[in-house]
Amino acid sequence: MAEPRPLHLRWPYLGLALIGGSLGTAAREAISLAIPDRAGIPAAIFGVNILGAFCLGLLLSALARLGPDIGMRRRIRILVGTGFMGGFTTFSALATDTAGLLGEGRIGAGLAYGLATVIIGGLATWAGIVVARRRTRRSDSSEDGGAR
Repeated sequence: MAEPRPLHLRWPYLGLALIGGSLGTAAREAISLAIPDRAGIPAAIFGVNILGAFCLGLLLSALARLGPDIGMRRRIRILVGTGFMGGFTTFSALATDTAGLLGEGRIGAGLAYGLATVIIGGLATWAGIVVARRRTRRSDSSEDGGAR
């Protein structure tokens, strides 16, 4: 019997990632057009990367706590996590913007921008996981009458 194709090669999941990615990219572009750079620092890209990191931590933690990665949970993960958040966040723009700042001789600004995005993004992901964990505990407590 032939091995099933990996998820990333199955057309329905590719379609979900494509739809989510298109919407995420459009949302990022809308935000980047609405929020101007601040002193040459791309504030919009910084913001979407931090927000996206938080939302991805929240989403993936919440989905994992709901059960195995099957059915609707898998489809949501691919549509929203892989697709939308993958298109919304942009570490390629982070790298390009950081390199641009460094190339302009703004070494401090470039290093601060790059490092701050990665460090704060990691903390934002952690915060999203914490929020999902607390929400899950709270809903578990309310379902069993608070008996824990």
